[in-house]
Amino acid sequence: MVSYDVIIFTGNLAFATAFNSIYINLVGTAGESKRTHLKRLTPSFYRGAVSHFIVSCPKSLGKLVMIKLDKQKRILKDSWYPAKVEVKSPKNKTYHFPIYHWITDSEVYCFREGTALRIFDDSNSYVGGYSRQQELKERQKVFRWDVYAQGIPQCIKADSIQSLPYDVHFSFTKTAEMKYTAVTGLVELELIEMAELKKKWTHIDDISHLLCAHRTQVTDFVHKHWKEDSLFGYQFLNGVNPMLIRCCKALPKNFPVTGDMVSLHGGGSLADEMMKGNIFLCDYKLLDGVQPNTINRKKQYLMAPLILLQKTSDNKLMPIAIQLKQKPAKDNPIFLPTDSEYDWLLAKIFVRSADFNFYEVSVHLLRTHLLAEVFTVSLLRNLPMLHPLYKLLMPHTRYTLQINVLARQLLISQTGVLTRFAASGGKGVITILQKSLSSLTYSSLCIPDDIAERGLKDVPNFYYRDDGLKLWEIIFRFVKEILTSYYKTDAEVQKDSELQNWIQDIYEHGFLSQASTGIPQRFTTVDEMIKFVTMVIFTCSAQHSAVNSGQYDFGAWMPNSPVTLQLPPPTKKGKASEKSMLDTFPDIQTTVHGMAVMWLLSKQSSDSIFLGQYPEEHFSEEVPCQKIKDFQVELKRLSAEIKVRNSGLDLPYTYLDPEYRRPLLLGNFPTRPAQLLGSDSGQSSHLALAEGPVQSDTNRYTGEPRKAPHDVEVKSPEGHTYHFPVYHWITDNEVHYFREGTAGMCMKKEFPSAI
Repeated sequence: MVSYDVIIFTGNLAFATAFNSIYINLVGTAGESKRTHLKRLTPSFYRGAVSHFIVSCPKSLGKLVMIKLDKQKRILKDSWYPAKVEVKSPKNKTYHFPIYHWITDSEVYCFREGTALRIFDDSNSYVGGYSRQQELKERQKVFRWDVYAQGIPQCIKADSIQSLPYDVHFSFTKTAEMKYTAVTGLVELELIEMAELKKKWTHIDDISHLLCAHRTQVTDFVHKHWKEDSLFGYQFLNGVNPMLIRCCKALPKNFPVTGDMVSLHGGGSLADEMMKGNIFLCDYKLLDGVQPNTINRKKQYLMAPLILLQKTSDNKLMPIAIQLKQKPAKDNPIFLPTDSEYDWLLAKIFVRSADFNFYEVSVHLLRTHLLAEVFTVSLLRNLPMLHPLYKLLMPHTRYTLQINVLARQLLISQTGVLTRFAASGGKGVITILQKSLSSLTYSSLCIPDDIAERGLKDVPNFYYRDDGLKLWEIIFRFVKEILTSYYKTDAEVQKDSELQNWIQDIYEHGFLSQASTGIPQRFTTVDEMIKFVTMVIFTCSAQHSAVNSGQYDFGAWMPNSPVTLQLPPPTKKGKASEKSMLDTFPDIQTTVHGMAVMWLLSKQSSDSIFLGQYPEEHFSEEVPCQKIKDFQVELKRLSAEIKVRNSGLDLPYTYLDPEYRRPLLLGNFPTRPAQLLGSDSGQSSHLALAEGPVQSDTNRYTGEPRKAPHDVEVKSPEGHTYHFPVYHWITDNEVHYFREGTAGMCMKKEFPSAI
């Protein structure tokens, strides 16, 4: 008899524990073990458990190539999530079997030994009655293509979240947080009491109340500087949509700006500035002809503007002309910084609203989410677990399918939030997606090519470009080192039928066989494969972070990013005013729902896994495992560089920092300052003991009282911080007193006389 040491690793996920009976077969090149019941006196397959067993066989099984696992009901049926299995042979060789699969029934599941193999390397492609072809055939029954709408990338066929396989579901933590956030996002932002108010805004300061619950360093900066041209220009480089701006060497014929019309910074002529590469264009022509939404029975307005910007001598990007519609006309004036305050400000507001609708649908939804889904579905349909590309890409597909099913159900469906509250909602979303896909190019998905094509190599203070290019190079080197350890020649790439099926499916179902996109239909060289895989990883990680993570930062202050606008743009100059601006803004209901969506989309899950982290051990060979460690070191080094750079910036750019964790600056503070009572004549400058009478401020829109904070902290001029625990519902208009939180006894005569 020979004995094999078997170690079962149960995943550290909620509900991963199994109390059912677990059985295993070991399959080798020289035979197969009997089905062995893995049993012990104590429970073995609980969450996070590492369980040891012995499997005995009459003789050696040779080289182990596969295990079979099955779970049989004892008392109650349960689910089990085995992460991996390690088996040590009698000759002391350890075999690794990655699993990472929910077992929910009593079927027998086969898992191959973890060494990555291309199809033409797999001499044991049919062992133990199971083949990699059979694995793909079964997966293709589960992961099927579907058409959501003509002219946009195809998606996974799923009627609901429940119809998705367990393996692509959110973790319990993510599920709980998404449900919590989706249901109570308005509550978290303390906006629930305004969620059904269809009134107009009557004063710009009223909008400030919406920021009370959750602020960040960026929301504060935007709130303070939103009217300034420098922030307007900055956002085309480092806001949530850095994908539209390009160097302008010649004006479009439909944008008749003249040198006499514009006032250039630093003097000079418009023609000279264009020749020097200092003039830039943002053209939202893709929005032209998009049918605007109707919200609360009122027509909305969505422009397709053109914006001209100038790089100044102090390295700022400043707008110099705005035309709000594509076709020049008398009723379509070109707005200039020299116009009246509200003419110019309102023109910028129409641009910012157009930008929200453009980036949310084209840049965020299409170019990251929908393409990531295409890459994922094709991966699951065409690459078996043994394939090196499956092992490389699978960690980057986490949650992709479920989040996109949710997006189709909750955001862009007939009852979705974008459909109800965004200017592009309804038919407009599909139109934008169709037009965006038809104009999308492969080079625009590869940041080195994209930056070069848009003429942005030398633009100063372009942190998306700086960090993005460094990340691309780090990912590119990582992908190259991994894949060239498996593919030595172009011929090997060409004869890998599974690899070719993967890219062919992407071309057909994702890019709808449109040759104009430049997407490869097949790989002919190692370099082609490396570049495309780099693009896939960059799109699913860095690019998504760049265009998603800052949504609340830049959009929480509604005037900087209105989801829709209720009045048409001015047709003549000199007519705009603060009142017309407020009347143009979305109503209160639309504003708060837009904020809640941006909060939800940009909120990090507590179980997020960031670029470079590979908790699932799909690779077992020495070379890829070492390359993953090298990759992590490079990402850590880049993160340190970004942090040093950001330390000197008034507005740090964090969205491409591999180690970035979203902080909140302040949360849950009263809408009016608390009165501070000190022991030295009541002066808070010498605060020894204090009470904060916090008065509930009545909401001017609903008449309902606002809620008090759960705690208050006060820092004195001497640097001492005082803590006032509150934890009390305030439901009236009375003044409420709360003592400083230090425990202990004190004589009443020491208290201020005001108490």
